[in-house]
Amino acid sequence: MLKWLTGKQPIPVWVIKQIDDGLLHLCGQATVEPQTKRNAVLTELHERRYQGAVNMAGGGLVLNARLFAALVPLEALEFDTQAQAHWQGRTWHVSQVPQRCWTFDGPLIAQRQRQGNRELLVSTEDVSGIRRQVKASLDPGVVTFGSPANEHPLIAPRHGEHTEASGISSKPPKGREWRGDNN
Repeated sequence: MLKWLTGKQPIPVWVIKQIDDGLLHLCGQATVEPQTKRNAVLTELHERRYQGAVNMAGGGLVLNARLFAALVPLEALEFDTQAQAHWQGRTWHVSQVPQRCWTFDGPLIAQRQRQGNRELLVSTEDVSGIRRQVKASLDPGVVTFGSPANEHPLIAPRHGEHTEASGISSKPPKGREWRGDNN
């Protein structure tokens, strides 16, 4: 009752993870709890400036707003019978974002999946950049060799070597007898 009187009741929102050309990657519904006046928070939401906690529906997860591209008040985003969204004067296709991708810090891609007699778009992590890096590092035409003593400071130098990293010399200092244990 106190939240109702102070105007700080939770605001239900649609959570959009990523916005592509004509496609919304939609996580689902959540609520945000205003710390200031409700109208100020609604303005921040409409201008995509809201910062704070996002209480995800149906699981009790509380995530930071910076993980998402937009938090849209429920009444500002509508769906039609073809499961397309209408927001900001445009029609958008919608891709469902599974929970495992809500905190993913990279681009998402939409893939078509069949569910019963319907075809849905489901978002997944775009790992093509990682694959390119792995493929480049596994190029069999490039081989790099280096001195083991230069690669890691804990690798002991070979007989007769002195490395600056280890500070160990296998040759005795002048004026001392060589006993093989550097003493």
